[in-house]
Amino acid sequence: MKILVTGAAGFIGSHLCEQLLKDTKNEVVGVDTFIGPTPDMLKQVNIKALMNHSKFQFLKLDLLTADLEHLLHDIDAVYHLAGMPGVRSSWGNDFGPYVSNNISVTQRLLEAAKNKNLTKFIYASTSSVYGEKSGKVSEDSCPTPLSPYGITKLTGEHLCHVYQKSYNIPIIIVRFFTVYGPRQRPDMAFHRFILQILKGEPITVYGDGTQSRDFTFVSDCIDATSSILYKDNLIGSTINIGGKERASINEIIFMLEQLTNKKATIYYSQKISGEPKHTWADISLAQTLLDYEPIVTLKEGLSQEIQYIRSVYQL
Repeated sequence: MKILVTGAAGFIGSHLCEQLLKDTKNEVVGVDTFIGPTPDMLKQVNIKALMNHSKFQFLKLDLLTADLEHLLHDIDAVYHLAGMPGVRSSWGNDFGPYVSNNISVTQRLLEAAKNKNLTKFIYASTSSVYGEKSGKVSEDSCPTPLSPYGITKLTGEHLCHVYQKSYNIPIIIVRFFTVYGPRQRPDMAFHRFILQILKGEPITVYGDGTQSRDFTFVSDCIDATSSILYKDNLIGSTINIGGKERASINEIIFMLEQLTNKKATIYYSQKISGEPKHTWADISLAQTLLDYEPIVTLKEGLSQEIQYIRSVYQL
């Protein structure tokens, strides 16, 4: 099977490409245009091993301008992970790139896909579409995004639905809940916290630190996401991909102090607009449809991310 992965040099995308290539029947075409908060150097590190794989082809393309009809001409399945990430930077004058890269790119890709014989078109969405909810959140919960970023990702979902209805594109939507681990973006909390603790720098917590998340280790996320390729009766589904454990930010910092044997200097700042107080995924649908069972504990996952940060920054 020949698979297109957009956002292939990113955090989740690079791990997904590696997992898909473990199946010797697969070929992967990875596309990335090196935008967003991750420096080019780190993205190059992400795809370094992939570049030597005989069944991987990397294309540095801007999906806003590329010939997508040609890109998709012999593709069997699409994982659309490319986009502009991040809640905090999606406000004000910075909103433009979110519209272009999360909405317009998705529409262009769907338009190119409508006349192709794809087996699956998997769209990567986010828990940010839900907004503020109490308790476990299932896929049929009414989406009420709190941020412009969340709105652009939800718009992408709606585009997928209308193209599926009108052109029978085999859409499957996955909503990721706070994925962490090696290669995590440098603007994300765990990456920032670990790097600053290791360097003896103060860390900034937005809010009082009691906010909690459903943290998903990247290998668990990838196990679920890659398995979609091999499962039947998924077309039209929206599936939460969540983690094994929830914790508050303060609890995470305490765990990082234990794992690094370093004391964190914490500066509590104002709460960020657009961030929910708590997230908690109901993953029962993923368990049923994908046989998904997250296995990596927070302690194990944080240890792996610490090792990654030490390695990539030579600390």
